[in-house]
Amino acid sequence: MEKKFFEAVKIRRSHYGLTKEKIVSEEKILEIVKETLTHTPSAFNSQSSRMVVLFDGESDKLWDIVKEELRKIVSEKAFPKTEKKIEESFKSGYGTILFFEDMDVVEGLQERFPRYKDNFPVWSDHSAGMHQFVVWTALSAAGLGASLQHYNPVIDEAVKKEWNISDKWKLLAQMPFGKPIDVPEEKEVIPLEKRMKVYI
Repeated sequence: MEKKFFEAVKIRRSHYGLTKEKIVSEEKILEIVKETLTHTPSAFNSQSSRMVVLFDGESDKLWDIVKEELRKIVSEKAFPKTEKKIEESFKSGYGTILFFEDMDVVEGLQERFPRYKDNFPVWSDHSAGMHQFVVWTALSAAGLGASLQHYNPVIDEAVKKEWNISDKWKLLAQMPFGKPIDVPEEKEVIPLEKRMKVYI
């Protein structure tokens, strides 16, 4: 069991070459999301993480929104490169998962436990990161390629309007996924002796 877990951890990489070929069913992807939301830890068991799953045309719509919002702030000269990246690395997949945190939950904990008020947003981010890692690793284990993107807050307003999302849901990340057609570069690893200490 332990070996299988770390095998999945090792193959989780950023894939920027994706296609729309459906090698994993929508049902399987939704199962991954549901299992993640059910079993990933959160401070005080707050369960503040929220996800929106977009398939096919809905996913394409998201990346069209990203392009249009970026068009407003990226220079005309630089935009073609930006557009190419979005089209070939993100929109080219067949789905995207949006990661949110429900700030109603976070603020409620701040009110109930004022001693830890400053910690709850930090703990919320910790939990969000774990949710992203679990989903990403599970998608990789299922044979899908994915990456984690952060076009928030540029796209926040348009995304919430398009999918009728509560203003209290804070958008944190976007994870496009699809069949991988690229091979990630070799990962450089800093020597472990510089990153850990052991005392016995």
